[in-house]
Amino acid sequence: MPRALICGVGGQDGAYLARLLLDKGYEVHGTSRDAQVNSFERLARLGIRERVHTFSMSLHDFRSVLWGLKRVRPDEVYNLSGQSSVGLSFGQPVETHDSIALGTLNLLEAVRFTELPIRLYNAGSSECFGNTPEPADEATPFRPRSPYAVAKAAAHWEVSNYREAYGLYACTGILFNHESPLRPARFVTRKIVKAACRIAAGDPEPLRLGNLAVRRDWGWAPEYVEAMWRMLQRPEPEDFVVATGKTCSLEDFVREVFAAAGLDWREHVLRDPELLRPLDVAVSRASPRRARERLGWEARCTMPEVARRLLHAERTGEV
Repeated sequence: MPRALICGVGGQDGAYLARLLLDKGYEVHGTSRDAQVNSFERLARLGIRERVHTFSMSLHDFRSVLWGLKRVRPDEVYNLSGQSSVGLSFGQPVETHDSIALGTLNLLEAVRFTELPIRLYNAGSSECFGNTPEPADEATPFRPRSPYAVAKAAAHWEVSNYREAYGLYACTGILFNHESPLRPARFVTRKIVKAACRIAAGDPEPLRLGNLAVRRDWGWAPEYVEAMWRMLQRPEPEDFVVATGKTCSLEDFVREVFAAAGLDWREHVLRDPELLRPLDVAVSRASPRRARERLGWEARCTMPEVARRLLHAERTGEV
């Protein structure tokens, strides 16, 4: 039975990945900074809480990471930990950098110290690219436009350096936006979906949003964790862009969600300048060709279907 360790198992991607690995016959261990107080609500919603072995481990603390690896002795490690909000990173740049860049460095160093044949997956981000009017692939230069993106870019190059300098099996998945019912309510996609349900139920309070012109590549999170797993099954480690290859505006997303709720979004949405970020990525386009050709992975669910699934899940509680 292969053994996997998921750092950040309580998050959206961590929970879906845990379910996938359990279905594949893995023994799954997961961490949070304080497993004694973490209810792992997302694991419970997926019905797998009792099947995942959880314990406390802080990526800020090298000794904690080293102890965790020696305790579990995993075949595969998935680094999905760290601050995950672009917007929040502008208010907490130091915490964002430490939780992502320092945390990843501690994990890489601990893997090196153990000398175990561990395969490491690192969660990267399309935010590292900045604006990409032309589709970004694995060779596209990084131009980060937020503290979150800067930290993710640093972690990406840490992984690359340890792979080349020390021979670690370590790779980064450069994931574009991917959504699910397990996404926290502070993220704009959940905010839109919850507002549409609220307004459809008769609440007159409008939805306030910032820049509706931003364009993103939105996919379905349960599909993306399959790409993570496939990256660690290859003979040699390699970085991959993971995306649908289809870009839409936030206005398109709002229109799709409100239409699915039987509403005209223009009657219920207000633009609020106070919600604009200091810097933002205007357009995000992806070329997932390498993932399709070398991983055999391709997104099936694009933005319109993502919007409809999110609305259905909000109404029914399905995950």
